[in-house]
Amino acid sequence: MLAAAIPDERAARDPAGACIADERQELDNARFAQTVSAVAALLADAGLRRGGVLAVMLPNRVELITGMFAAWRLGAAVTPVNPALTGQEARYQIDDAGANVVIADGASAAKLAGGGYRIIPVQDVTSPARPGQPAPAQAEPGTPALLIYTSGTTGRPKGVILDHRNVQATAELIVSWFEMAGETRSLLVLPLFHVNGIMVSVVSPLLAGGSTFIAERFDAATFWATVGQARPTFFSAVPTIYALLVSRPGEQADTKNLRYVICGAAPMPRELIREFEQRFGVPVVEGYGLSECTVVCTANPVHGVRKAGSVGLALPGVEVGVAGPAGELLPAGQAGEVVVRGPNVMRGYLGRPAESAEVLRAGWLHTGDVGRFDDDGYLTLVDRVKDRFCEFFFLFRTGRGIPPGHADPRLPSG
Repeated sequence: MLAAAIPDERAARDPAGACIADERQELDNARFAQTVSAVAALLADAGLRRGGVLAVMLPNRVELITGMFAAWRLGAAVTPVNPALTGQEARYQIDDAGANVVIADGASAAKLAGGGYRIIPVQDVTSPARPGQPAPAQAEPGTPALLIYTSGTTGRPKGVILDHRNVQATAELIVSWFEMAGETRSLLVLPLFHVNGIMVSVVSPLLAGGSTFIAERFDAATFWATVGQARPTFFSAVPTIYALLVSRPGEQADTKNLRYVICGAAPMPRELIREFEQRFGVPVVEGYGLSECTVVCTANPVHGVRKAGSVGLALPGVEVGVAGPAGELLPAGQAGEVVVRGPNVMRGYLGRPAESAEVLRAGWLHTGDVGRFDDDGYLTLVDRVKDRFCEFFFLFRTGRGIPPGHADPRLPSG
């Protein structure tokens, strides 16, 4: 079963089961499938066709997910657009992706005015007219599912092509590695314009039969109240979020439902891991990946040895190596460029054959990150040629590249 078929499968298996919610609405499995089918009809009426691209320019909310699954039902791809972008920046991404249908709220629609797009107001997606006959999902393994755009701090943003095979394989890896099941409940606090939020916190828990609560944004002052309301079994965040949480003295936190938390996007300082785990009594599981490998390629185990400061072991079915200047794989203890191959690796950059060929060489994805393995197979990152963490977190907060001198002083600067 492709991830695109999740709504129908869940509705057939457990119609009244919890599925997805945000601060505005809650959908059980049957209502989720009905809404996806109805939104697909709405998008088809707007001109979205098989092989087309839907842009979604919304803050974190359920409609971004129902719109994504609806586009997949039609055989179209989705490009999520950061709503903090300027109109010019957003139009660049939408035009580059080849999207002509956009789901947007009022603020985003105003930025896109005059762009020639068919804009579907978010309220039409919230309460769409019900179609008479739901159409079966048309997604196929080798067709594009997501166009995720890089930040563009080192050049114009590029569209990372992830097909349905990438999405399915990665979701299955995440479900297995992080031991997700029917009782899994995710709290999403990272932005849904990034593949981390989509894959780790939404698609994978839903594939496992679990559920997701979507927070519109991260707010340290109200975070633990949201945890108490949503009762998640895990959440995924970046090091700065964990630093903000431990920096608040006397914070009361109900963590009894949390089995673990996930940290990605940058190595988390050992002291910060120790402080969070001691303070809140929840294990931190570090992982590593990038958009070009559908978010994850290594992770520490949920059970077993978690090596603080490392980003863990290669996930089953994914090969991760450390390469020297000539492309040769280096032994444990030697630092080199981290390279990846497996079913999670992207198809390439949209419309950029030269740049695709540069990063996809000799069967490997060349990440631009520098790391080394220890004798037990745990990867430690020692340098970041492309500073993805700073790009990711600052984009999460503002929609811009991080200015010099604004990195969190509690985090490593290397």
